[in-house]
Parts: sequence; structure tokens; C-alpha cells
Amino acid sequence: MKFSKAKYLRAAAATSIAGASLLTLAGTSGASSGGLAKGAPVTIGISLSLSGDFSADGLAFQQGYKLWAADVNKTGGLLGHKVVLDIVSDASSPTQVVTNYQDLISVKHVNLTFGPFSSLLSLPAAKAVARYGYALVEGAGGAPSVFQAGLHNLFDVSLPVANDLVPFSKWITSLPKAKRPTTVAYVTSNDPFTEPQVTTIEPVLAKAGIKTVYNHVFPAEVTDYTSIADAVAASKPQVVVLGSVDVPTVSSFMQAFEQSGFSPKVFIATGGPDQGTTFLKAVGAKNANGMMVPNAWYGGSSNPLSKKMVAEYVKLYGGTASQVSSDVVEAYSVGEVVAQAVKATGGFDNKKIIQYLHSKVTLQSAQGPVRFNALGMNTTPTAFTFQWQGTKFVQVNPAGDPNSVPVLFPKPAWGK
Repeated sequence: MKFSKAKYLRAAAATSIAGASLLTLAGTSGASSGGLAKGAPVTIGISLSLSGDFSADGLAFQQGYKLWAADVNKTGGLLGHKVVLDIVSDASSPTQVVTNYQDLISVKHVNLTFGPFSSLLSLPAAKAVARYGYALVEGAGGAPSVFQAGLHNLFDVSLPVANDLVPFSKWITSLPKAKRPTTVAYVTSNDPFTEPQVTTIEPVLAKAGIKTVYNHVFPAEVTDYTSIADAVAASKPQVVVLGSVDVPTVSSFMQAFEQSGFSPKVFIATGGPDQGTTFLKAVGAKNANGMMVPNAWYGGSSNPLSKKMVAEYVKLYGGTASQVSSDVVEAYSVGEVVAQAVKATGGFDNKKIIQYLHSKVTLQSAQGPVRFNALGMNTTPTAFTFQWQGTKFVQVNPAGDPNSVPVLFPKPAWGK
């Protein structure tokens, strides 16, 4: 079951009762001193959604974290200390993620913490580790609500989500009037990752004369999307903007659309089509053809750090560059950023790491440059739109970017 915002807030509030005792425990964790005995491993605590609604993403994140750790250990670890990952499952639960980080720090005494998957879990996780003075560097918590919390210890290495769909909206509104779609349907989960993306582009498309024929926010707890998808199909929009966080949601809508005989000219989902092989296996390569998704990275990136990571991933897991999930690089980038902070500060002192990451230094990752503002937001990423064209996952927006290829428009019918 997914957790609604109300449930999430209750879960976060419940953890505050233990705040005083957590602060007491922080002094005994040993991580704040940054000192490690020669030859001792450095342990990194991580809570991931290895089951539940975000399990596909959580498992991909685990691959990214493990790939980074293996690479670091090949070169002698962090400051000569072997990296050991202590990964525990939170079952996609905001309550469990808090419990996990409390245990990782106060009982297992990990030296560092990396973030979980999703904004829904990253915010309560950051609040939990903040009580111990730990930094939480994460790669999938870019919702406005996360940054608005004003947590000094939280850093997101990825693209902030609010402007994810801006290149897409610029492309569709720039089409000649004779070719430009005239109707659009918005349907989104009430998730802090999805809603900001949708609400940002609604007025832009409306101003360009694209009429909204359907607009619906569904509870995150929904598991059967058939009636919602049927309502979208009945409104016959030429464009569908789906606020989704995972592959199963997108797959369900696609299947319902196909069964009802509805195929929009444009179909973009905020999350799901970026999951590489996982997405292709779920929907089939022919049905994936023409599907679009926003992101700041793809497997064909020319970034040398990305090319190295992708080559290692394909060698280990098989497939092609197009089939590498963006979750993998988001997790991998967390490790890269923390490694640079550890090297710069000369140890594992979380206070020093937090200060360093707030120093406006520009760091490098497989996703590209990383520079944090006072809210922990990465101010350097560029938003792109990607599309499945056959079995290739290609960049199509911004339209003027030299690496962008023409959009496959209109989207082919299902199975074509």
C-alpha cells in the first residue's frame, strides 16, 4: 500500500517523541568524530524499498549503490577504508524508514548514511538522521516539499522535480498550430514527486490553446487504475500527462487504454518509462514505442563518468545502455558525491561533510555537475525529455540541444 500525505505526516510526527533520546544516543555513535582505526571498514547505512510499492526502484537503487561500492573498493576504498554497505528494507513505508535509520545509527553505529528512494521516504529519513547530526545525501528526493522543510543535513544530487516537464511543455507549445494537439488530460497520484510536475505545465499548455478535458488527482493508495484510465480514455485527449512514480502504474494505464481502443498522440509519464529493462519487460517493446518521460540523464549520456558506469553495469547485468534504469545512476551519484566530500574533509565527520557540501563547491557525478544551494537542492542539472523509439531510449528535448533527436509524433498505436 502506498502512503498518503496525511499518513506520512502522522508517521513523521510520531517519531519526534523520541527526539531527545536520539540526541543522547548520537554522542555514542562514533560517526561524528570521523575517526576510524587503521584497516577498519567504513560502514554506510541505507534504507531501501526492497518490497512494497517502490520495490522496482529500490532494487535498482541497490544495484547503483553496490556498483559504486565495488568501484571504490577496487581502488582502495575511502581513505584506505573498505566500504561496507548495510542495506535494510523499509517496505516502501515512511514509518519503517525512520525506524531503519534510527537502528542503523544508534544500534549498528554506521559511519555514514545514504538516502532511500522517493521524496515520500527521503524527508522523514532526513529528519531522523538529523537528530544524530548525520548528513543524508540522496538521489530521489527532489520534491519541493522536501526542500521546503529546510533541513540543513539533506542533499539531493539529482534534478529537482518541479521543472522536469518544462522542456516537454516548450516542445509541444512550439509546434505549428496545425500540428499542435488541442486537448490534454492530466491524471496524477497525490505524491510529492508527481503533482508539482503536472501543476507546473498546466497553465503553460492552457495558454497555448491546449484545452484540458480531464484533470484528476487520485489517492496514492489506489491499486486498480482501470476506472480512472477508462475515464481518461472516454475524454479522448490527444495528450495524456500521467503523474506516476513506478512502472506498474504506467503499465496499468497503458493496458487499460489498449483494451478500450484508445491511443493518444502523445503520452508522457513522470516515472516508469525511465526504468530501462524493467519497463520494457512490463509493457513490451512495441507498446513502449513512443512513450515519453522527463529526466536529467539517460544511458547514452556522453559524460565520461556515466559512460564508465554504464559499461560496468552492462558487463555485470547485461542489456544495453538504453536499458539502464535512471535509478541506478541516481544512487551511484550519491556515492560519488560523498566520496569527494570524504576526501576533501579528510575523514568521516558528518558535521564537516555537511559544512563542505554547503560550501557551494562543484562536484562531479555520472549525472553531471553537482552544486548544492542552502536547501540542499542541486542547482546544476538540465531537464530533458526522453522517448522510447523502438528499443532505443533517446533524448528528444530540449529541441535545440545537439544531442536531441526528433520526437516520434504522433505516438504509434499500441503494438506498432
